[in-house]
Amino acid sequence: MTIESTQLVDDVMRRSPATIRVFLNHAMHCVGCPIGCFHTVADACREHDVDLAVFLADVRQAAQCDGGAGRCRS
Repeated sequence: MTIESTQLVDDVMRRSPATIRVFLNHAMHCVGCPIGCFHTVADACREHDVDLAVFLADVRQAAQCDGGAGRCRS
């Protein structure tokens, strides 16, 4: 799954649950937030004052983890 800044937060987390940890690690408490189905990744980064480029790199790496099961293969 390729993650872009224009994708909705809720879609990213649903399609790749491994990305949830990235949101939490960046102090973005988007998990379960009712705004997640309206906010894009870029919106969420802006709202939480998170560097978009850094976040995208982290979330893209997590999306490659074990089919979204949350465990990365080394």
